[in-house]
Amino acid sequence: MNRLFSAGLAGALTVTLALPAAAHPGHAADAMFLQGFLHPLSGIDHLLTMVAVGVWAAQNGGRAVWLLPAAFVAMLAGGAALGMAGVELPAVEAGIAASVAVLGLLVALNKRVPVIAGMALVGAFAVLHGHAHGAEMPEAAQPLLYGLGFIVSTVLLHGVGIAIGMARRGLRLPVIGRATR
Repeated sequence: MNRLFSAGLAGALTVTLALPAAAHPGHAADAMFLQGFLHPLSGIDHLLTMVAVGVWAAQNGGRAVWLLPAAFVAMLAGGAALGMAGVELPAVEAGIAASVAVLGLLVALNKRVPVIAGMALVGAFAVLHGHAHGAEMPEAAQPLLYGLGFIVSTVLLHGVGIAIGMARRGLRLPVIGRATR
């Protein structure tokens, strides 16, 4: 089962890596919900970070399972608003790269931290990811639909990460448990 799961995850990542890099300005003048939804899926940095938040939340367990993703989504929205408003933040790209590395290490090392510290860390990274999403929004996009799209996509990616984290811990997801009874 573990090999099958790992093969499926590797396949999903391969397909994702093959997606065109459409997360940058100038390619979708009429971007709405769908383009916002696809933005986190079209950049490996965003994809890995958002899945890692879910995995790490599951590894931390307890309230962290929902508080870490909730903090990420809230701060993502705030960062997006800054990006859409044209507010400049220093070292956004470097911070996004750091988020992949740091969250990857935390997952790999199965490092648990107090929930508040975890929320602060993922929140700081989320501001940077949100800023990139907002700043890269095509000019013709409707900000609310575009923003809703990448928020929904982010929540789903966190859910995938939580499922992976729970599976790695040998735990059943509560929803799956209720659905099979």
